[in-house]
Amino acid sequence: MNSVSTVVLSRDCDAVQIPAGNTVTLPAGTEVDITQTLGGSYTVHAMGGLFRVGSKDSDALGITAPVPTPGAPSSGDIDEKSVWDTLRTCYDPEIPVNIVDLGLVYDLGIEPLPGGTKKVFVKMTLTAPGCGMGATIAGDAQQKILTLPGVDDASVEIVWDPPWHQSMITAEGRRLLGLE
Repeated sequence: MNSVSTVVLSRDCDAVQIPAGNTVTLPAGTEVDITQTLGGSYTVHAMGGLFRVGSKDSDALGITAPVPTPGAPSSGDIDEKSVWDTLRTCYDPEIPVNIVDLGLVYDLGIEPLPGGTKKVFVKMTLTAPGCGMGATIAGDAQQKILTLPGVDDASVEIVWDPPWHQSMITAEGRRLLGLE
């Protein structure tokens, strides 16, 4: 979503302060401007700052959260394409481009576990080392990977080598950001 809409929170809701990463409660009755609605989370401007509101609190914004539809095969036999497709549903709350097209995902692996399920390993970075949203973005990616059929465990590690730079943005990401 690129347009801004203003709503009044119908109830208290949890939020993460951007870019610090602090968890706060936005009180019922607070007027917020919804600035981004991507990947099942919402970026709002309220009380002089930006906040990320998760899908579990979308009703406080007057939004019915969409049911996630990851790109996993129905058989439960997970493959890399399914994981990459799922990671494309994860967004930095300040940038309207998914973490894959931003070039933040450096490595992905799938390992078999006893019993036939799989563990997924992801190494990713952030656009800036001081970003307090790292744990939130990594946690979002991990939770979405864990919804894939056949995945019993997921690890999303934030790494800083190599340092991220704009040349890592994909052609699609560059198009979305108006860099081409």
